[in-house]
This record gives sequence, C-alpha cells and structure tokens, in this order.
Amino acid sequence: MPLDAICLRAVLHELRPQLIGARIDKVQQPARDQIVLLLRGNLRLLLNAGANQPRIQLTNILRDNPAQPPMFCMLLRKHLVGARVLSIEQPDLERMVILTLQCTDEFGEISQKQLVLECMGRRSNLVLLDAQGRIVECLRRVDADLSATRQLLPGLFYHLPTPLDKLSLLSQEEDSLALAQRGGDAEQAVDKWVLDHYTGISPLIAREFAFRAGHETDVRFGALNDAQRGALVQEFSDTANAVKEDNYMPVILYRDGKPVDFTYRPIAQYGAETQVETRESFSQMLDEFYDARERQELSARRGRELTHAVTVARDRMARKAENLKHDYAATQKRDEFRLRGDLITANLYRMKSGEKVLHAENYYEDGCPTIDIPLDPLLSPQQNAAKNYKQYNKLKTAEFHLREQIEKAENERAYLESVLQELSQAETEQEFNEIRRELQETNYIRKSSGKKELKRAFAPRTFKTSSGLEVLVGRSNVQNDQLTKKADKRDYWFHTQHIHGSHVILRCAGLTPSDDDLREAAMLASYFSQAKESSSVPVDYCPVKFVKKPAGARPGMVTYDNYRTLYVTPEEGLAKKLLIR
Repeated sequence: MPLDAICLRAVLHELRPQLIGARIDKVQQPARDQIVLLLRGNLRLLLNAGANQPRIQLTNILRDNPAQPPMFCMLLRKHLVGARVLSIEQPDLERMVILTLQCTDEFGEISQKQLVLECMGRRSNLVLLDAQGRIVECLRRVDADLSATRQLLPGLFYHLPTPLDKLSLLSQEEDSLALAQRGGDAEQAVDKWVLDHYTGISPLIAREFAFRAGHETDVRFGALNDAQRGALVQEFSDTANAVKEDNYMPVILYRDGKPVDFTYRPIAQYGAETQVETRESFSQMLDEFYDARERQELSARRGRELTHAVTVARDRMARKAENLKHDYAATQKRDEFRLRGDLITANLYRMKSGEKVLHAENYYEDGCPTIDIPLDPLLSPQQNAAKNYKQYNKLKTAEFHLREQIEKAENERAYLESVLQELSQAETEQEFNEIRRELQETNYIRKSSGKKELKRAFAPRTFKTSSGLEVLVGRSNVQNDQLTKKADKRDYWFHTQHIHGSHVILRCAGLTPSDDDLREAAMLASYFSQAKESSSVPVDYCPVKFVKKPAGARPGMVTYDNYRTLYVTPEEGLAKKLLIR
C-alpha cells in the first residue's frame, strides 16, 4: 500500500527524536526516485519519491550507488552536506513531509532551507527550497504542459498542493464525527463513503472501519442497525484520539509467506489466510515490507527475462528439429536415385546426348512396367547416371548425420523444457541467479561483463517424510546433477516418467524405506514437475547406483534402469507439511 497520511504521521513521530539536531554527512542517490541522507550517528534516512513506494524512513539496507552521481544528487550535496535538521513537519493530515534544515553556504553564511517530500502516488516529488521559499530544484520538474494549476520549476515560489475537499480527523474532529453519525445513503458502501469524505484514511483502514461496524468489509449503510452505526462513529473517535495522542502500532500483514500490506493499528478484517504481525518500529516495518516486495519484483522481472530467452531458444530448437526431420524424410527416397542410375546404365546403348527423358522398363518390378526418368540434356548419358549415383550416396551419408543432428536437437529442446520447468518453480532471487549461471555456462545467454559474481552456497529444497527420512529436491538442473552425484548409492532417486521435473533424493542412510516414505517422495517429485496440476502421475524410482549421466550430456540429463513406477497425485498441502526449508 502507499503510505497513507496517518501512517506517515506515525513514522514522523518515531523519527523526530532521532533526527532533530542530526547533521547530514553525505547525500546519495542509489536510484532515480531515492535519496539517502547519511546522518551523524550512523543513521541512514531514506526519502523515496517513487510512484509506487513514496515514503520517509530510517533504513538499515545498504544500496548500491551509481558510479556517476546524478545531477540532482550533486546539487543536494552542494546545499545539504553539513546541514542540521531543525524540524520535521507534516501539514495537517497531508501526505507531505517538510524537513527544515540549517545550512552553511560556500561563503560561510548560515541560512535555512527546506526539503519537501510529496508522497502523492504518481505525483510524488522531492523539492529543495531556499530561505525565501523559492524552488532551488526538484526531482521532477512540472511545467505548464504537465499541470496548468501548479508548476514546480527552479526560481518559482513553492506552494502547497490544494487540499482535497474532505474532512480531517485531526483538525475537524467535531465535523467528522457529526458526518459519521449521519452516514451515507442506504445503498452506499461504508468503506467507499469513508474514502470519499475523509482525508488521511487509506482503503485498508476504510475497510477496517466497515468491518468493525458491520462485520463485513463491503457492508452498506442500509444494513447497519443503530448499534452498528454507533460502533462506526466510535471507530472514528478512537482513531482521532489515537492520532492526537500519537498512539500507533507498526503492523505488517503476511499472506502465503509474503508481505501484502502494512498499517499503524491492529487489523481484524482478514481471516486465517493472513497473518497480522507487529514490529518494533515503523522503519523496521517499512524496510521489511519494501525490501521483500522489491526482491519479489526483481525476481519476477528476472524470471520473465529468463523465461523469454529460454522460450525463444526452445522454439528455435523445435523448428530446427522439424526442418531436420523434413530433410531426413527426403533421404528415405534415396533408392529412387540408385534405381535411376541403374536403369540409365542398362540403357546406355540406345540413349543419345541431349535427351530430356528416358523411357525405360523397370526390370526390378514384376511385369517390367515402363517408367520415365528425367535427364539433364546438357550431360551425357554416362554423366546422368553418375549424377543419380552421386545423389544416392549423398543422401545415404546425410541420413547418418541427420539422425545424429535430430537426436541432438531433440535433447537440446528437452533440456530447455526442463529449464522452463525449473523457472516456473523458482521463487527467490538466488534460484534465478543459479539458473542464469547455468544458461550462461551452456551458452544460451551471454555472460555478464564486469566484476565476477560470487557463487553462494545454494541449498536444495529439504523435506522430511512422515517417518523422519530426509528428502532433497533440486532447484535447478545443475543442482539436480549435484544431488545425484553426492547421494549415497543406497539412497533412492525419483523422477517423473517422461515429464520434466526436479530430481528427488530420498536419503535412507542404509535403511529400507517404507511404502509411505516412497509414496511421499514420489509425490514431491510429481509436485515439482510439469505435472503439478495433474493426477495419477507416473514417477519412476530406483537406487542411486542405477542412475548414470552420459558423457557430455546437458545438466540434469541422466539415464537409469532397474526402476519401478508409482502413480501419485501432487498435494500442495502435504508438500508444505513436509517442508523443512
């Protein structure tokens, strides 16, 4: 969620004791929309003016900076390095922060400047003002073409945005409570009505008001009785009191292990699928939320890039295999050229140079039917015979090489299919990096130039069967090879039959696994495969000693024998239950 005005007020209340009086030592701009002020006392103040994540917070995350600082960063360094923070203000319940700074210019004169952060979605901005309130520079210049009512350009006086025609719980508490008492039309949804009439309240909190009043997030005013209307008014009153008393609680919401939202108060509207967790500080909460989201977005972007590259290579290899098969089919007609050569040779005595067709009896067939053999009139009869024999030998040789090329193309296509399957299962940045390295080593994508990337230890997915035996599941083709290579020869190896998927190792430690152990390991093999959404999936398994890797084979490609087959249905619930890490 974007940082709403009340949550922003909570963040500023937490920051003031740490920032007031602090001196700015350095200014960095790690990304286009991000400014980091390094403050004395080892504090890092992040000001983000991005459209999707505008905010101000103290951060512990170290960000890489560009080799050449942007011009805006250079300008801020000129004006702000050495400045002290005098105050941090928020105009009423607006999504804005004004940092007043005591600065010393190049002539040694002391003056005040202001750094204004506007956290307003796609109109977010960061503006530096001089002592008279004129704009020195802004992160995004806004001219008359972009806004006819409010320009942000160097030299102009800065004016606050025109406030929305909505009530504020902070400065108009009595009016806001009276409006809540009256409520809206019977068919009007409570949460939408709250958003339309009150400033500083996010959609999450509006839904929370509706839920606490009517026990549903989409309840309408017509469905509220008098007691529930009173509960809605009480929600407004309690929120106003909490804001005036600066009584907040950093709350982060998790769903399926991923952060989905955050706020400044307890949330009750979600069921068991969402976990509501508190944090020690708002800065810690924002670091955790946005770091996880940025990693997810980065992983998704890298996943899309890799998937596109592998899909293009797979499709190209499929087309190559089809063309080779077409050429191979042509080689199966080579006997026709040998027959033509034989019949031309047998009829040399009656042929003349310059003929275009030879009408000859085919004595290789019963009844000796007459066939027409096309001739090159520029060649002699002997040369026409030699030409057909040459074509026969050429196709005979091509058959052998084409068979090899088709097998190689099919293997490459199968390998790329397995990479696509691994990409569909990848979730973390480390998994995508591992697959990227694999594709670089197999020459499907270029190796990045620049500093050498360090390879970090990369653990496989680890599970435990109901009886306590460990099960390892590969995350990439390279790791599949490593798992099989390092496994005990008495361990069991599992893989879906003729279906791309991860290699699975059931570690038995010399013990004989039970039927349940085998079935659970087979279920994991089916779950981490292309047959994840299917039922009754065939999974082959055998002791590791019967699994071999052919010389020169691509990562993850093996052969095996002495195997048995289990038919299992993938179960997400069971997979999560058996998961260790």
